[in-house]
Amino acid sequence: MEYIFETEHLKIRKFDISDAQRLYENHLEEEVKKWIPNESYADIEETRDAVNFYVDCVNNKRLPYVLAVVLKETGELIGDTGINEVDGAQGEVEIGYSICKKHSGKGYASELLSAMIEFSVGNFGIKVLYGRVMRGNNASVRVLEKNGFEFAGEEFGAEDDPYGNGMLIYKKQC
Repeated sequence: MEYIFETEHLKIRKFDISDAQRLYENHLEEEVKKWIPNESYADIEETRDAVNFYVDCVNNKRLPYVLAVVLKETGELIGDTGINEVDGAQGEVEIGYSICKKHSGKGYASELLSAMIEFSVGNFGIKVLYGRVMRGNNASVRVLEKNGFEFAGEEFGAEDDPYGNGMLIYKKQC
């Protein structure tokens, strides 16, 4: 399989339809459902549709640009990462990432985010990156801060905040 970029422990590549089952399982994990509830798939068919959509976007170099994250050591799909436009603002994107619970707490999210920032800036001419975190997701806040993001404000009433507690907005100038 062809990899788009690598880090010390991870290989990042385009999704393949064979990833659908594992992606579905990763997004069924309680931590993923808790912190990014709009990223859970209803069933395997919806996951396959999402994978096909992600592949099409990557093939055509358009947003959302979502990639598979694989552990170098085992080849296991352990997460995903991507960027998406911010209400049509040129040169600005929201960046996202997830690592399955089995592999969380090992520094992979910070390693991944650092590499995804570099890739996004170099390949898409990104000037400003945003990270939106549901209030209470302190681990993700630490990942953003470790990668140079600064607190920029709060957002209430967002569709991806089902608890109504607000989203913390972090920003990084590139």
